[in-house]
Amino acid sequence: MHDGMPVGGCVRQWRMVYLDPLLVRGVTAGEDAGEGEIVRPSVRDPTLAALFAQLFACVTAAPPDELLTEESLLRLVMHVLRRHGLRLAPASRTSPLVAKALARLDEDPAAPISLAELAELVGVSRFQLLRSFAREVGATPHAYLIQRRVRLTRQLLAAGQTIVEAEITAGFADQSHMTRAFVRQCGVTPGRYVAATA
Repeated sequence: MHDGMPVGGCVRQWRMVYLDPLLVRGVTAGEDAGEGEIVRPSVRDPTLAALFAQLFACVTAAPPDELLTEESLLRLVMHVLRRHGLRLAPASRTSPLVAKALARLDEDPAAPISLAELAELVGVSRFQLLRSFAREVGATPHAYLIQRRVRLTRQLLAAGQTIVEAEITAGFADQSHMTRAFVRQCGVTPGRYVAATA
């Protein structure tokens, strides 16, 4: 293997579009599109791939077609949120135990908590909590908590905290753990996120 050559000699290319969370909230206001958070960081979805390719072509075209770009953006965002977004059960169907667990995790995502402590808080076994939570929320309590910590990290970075400060404040064990979670959820490292939003 030569210096600087990719393994196997194949060059990899990435195409990426960063969507500001405020923009996503704005374009989906009043729509039944699920929550604005993505649970699975990687999916196999041919429809999504086609929608992304169209949007990418629109935003890189010269001159851009504003109507087509806007329509492509809306179609992609709606598809992502409907097919891959975190969906909570309607309030009338959310069980009291899951609602209580969600309230605890949302109230202070930076605070450490075990599954046993969360189950004791809501008054059921760990198995019952895990089963009910996953069924109603679409993610495990741990996955949900990490997602909330990443959201908190984004807010802290946008407010001007350093990456180290945000990692500690958001409750991550260390910077590498925070970086891995951030990349899985946002598609970029915290450093690149800061640079893109500066």
